[in-house]
Amino acid sequence: MKKTATATLTFLLLLLLYLLLWPVPVSPVAWDAPQDLGLVDPFKANDRLSLARPVSIDGYDGPEDIAGGKDGFLYASTLSGHIIRIRENGLDLSVFADVGGRPLGLEFDSQGNLYVANAPLGLQRISPDGSIETLVSEVNGEDISYADDLAVADDGRVFFSDASSKFNPATTGGPYDASLLDILEHGGHGRIFEYSPMTGHTRVLMEGLNFANGVAISEDQQFLIVNETGHYRVLKFWLEGPNAGTTEVILDNLPGFPDNVNNGLEGKFWIGLVAPRNKMLDDLSDSPFLRKIVQRLPAIMRPKAVPSSHVIAISGDGEVLMNLQDTTAKFPALTGVYETRQSLYLTALFGKRIGKLDKKDLR
Repeated sequence: MKKTATATLTFLLLLLLYLLLWPVPVSPVAWDAPQDLGLVDPFKANDRLSLARPVSIDGYDGPEDIAGGKDGFLYASTLSGHIIRIRENGLDLSVFADVGGRPLGLEFDSQGNLYVANAPLGLQRISPDGSIETLVSEVNGEDISYADDLAVADDGRVFFSDASSKFNPATTGGPYDASLLDILEHGGHGRIFEYSPMTGHTRVLMEGLNFANGVAISEDQQFLIVNETGHYRVLKFWLEGPNAGTTEVILDNLPGFPDNVNNGLEGKFWIGLVAPRNKMLDDLSDSPFLRKIVQRLPAIMRPKAVPSSHVIAISGDGEVLMNLQDTTAKFPALTGVYETRQSLYLTALFGKRIGKLDKKDLR
């Protein structure tokens, strides 16, 4: 009995020391998370996405983003590093390019070049003939570790996000694991860049963001819409006019983690809420020490994404124009929407299919 008690005490002491002292990659910062109001107006729960049907992508995984080409094909980024293309009817799937790394955001310019935000590699460009060039891998001597999303202006400038300058997907287990670390730390490692293809120069537009994610540019080229995932909010950064260079919050206290931003039709912006908020993260937002202990827990006990299907469309002023959900989460971890005249295509962090919802079925 005495030996058993001693062994138990020793084990408990070692466990306590582990929870208190074991090195972890995060250095959490205190902040005050807003109260999670849940799925209340304008985010009330519904099943408007329930009639979406799957479009197979032939075993490729994680169609994070879609861009539409002038050739009538949809181009999608995948976990394997391939950019695939497929017709809107789901036929004629082929590999357009193998860019390596983990391609995330995609956008075409007016010349038919496809720009790629590649998580560990930086900003890439694929010419119409399929040749690949890495344009930006560092800025001011600092590596871009998590290129995430991008937008291309009419004049060719490219605006792209570095979600986290600290947590590189190549060394932390992939984009998903890196995002969990950055959001747990809340250290303000996110940045937004502007790249000029005319000069080859890249400059910092925004920094200090908590997981800088989706980026889109307005039709009139006056401002950017930027998702700050770790802060549950959407920002507007003015490019032109009297407020040029300033940032304002246009949508705050979202019920989930905003991922990509894509331009829709008629001036709207589509945003994917990749997962609902996590109560543990919110409750411990002002307790950096406890968040560090959380990182020492087994992975199964740490905060993680809960399957859900939720996308919204907003105006440039942050008004919620559409709120589409599926309570069965048939297509979970939605990152965003690519909109055509006839359909909405749902992109996702995980999964081997694209969701397609015909607008005539939109209830």
